[in-house]
Amino acid sequence: MAEKKQKGLNTNSNSYTIIYSIVIVVLVAFLLAFVFQVLKPTQDANVALDKKKQILYSLNIRGLNDIDAAAKYNEVVVADEILDTNGNVTDKGTKGGEKAGFKLNSTDLKNGKLALFVCYIDGENKYVIPVYGMGLWGAINGYIAINADKQTVYGAYFNHDSETAGLGAEIKDNKSWQEKFQHKKLFGQDTTQIALSVNKKIDDPATQVDAVTGATLTSNGVTEMLHKCLGEYIAFLSKK
Repeated sequence: MAEKKQKGLNTNSNSYTIIYSIVIVVLVAFLLAFVFQVLKPTQDANVALDKKKQILYSLNIRGLNDIDAAAKYNEVVVADEILDTNGNVTDKGTKGGEKAGFKLNSTDLKNGKLALFVCYIDGENKYVIPVYGMGLWGAINGYIAINADKQTVYGAYFNHDSETAGLGAEIKDNKSWQEKFQHKKLFGQDTTQIALSVNKKIDDPATQVDAVTGATLTSNGVTEMLHKCLGEYIAFLSKK
């Protein structure tokens, strides 16, 4: 008797295996894309909240829960301005702003678009400037809050992607070290360049902060970051 022809797909064939694999891959990719899109608003909100907290940290405002931190940011941040390298305002931003300077990053800084957070605390203006640099193992960044005189540090906060725990990580984890920046001067005798720095040997207590013990390269990275990023704002800082 002649063999009966198999009806339907031959699940043992190479063609079936290939088609099945393609379908599974497409379905998984679709599901991942769908989940990403669903979660993206929440992720973006969390990133924005973390940034707001870091700005508040530089203003010496810490210990707030998420709701209070968001409210405090809206209260103290008068505007998230955008400046050009001549110190001119190109976008005034808004109170509690998230659409102008808030959206800028290190690439924008390199392209001459400077974020400036104008804040109002205890009856006086404060200016918060974002800074970006490199540590020993990865990127470092932070915010420097400056008094209304545009000469004196009001507060500082630093963050990192991957620094050695207990050494380079101290720039983020050690609140006491960050507080050493308070009342330091941005400039020395030469007002055309930033003097604020981190040093193992303190020659000028007015502009220098003790380096993190055992983290020389990260400390050097902080100094370079301050000089380079704050240096972009000298035109603004020079305006009375």
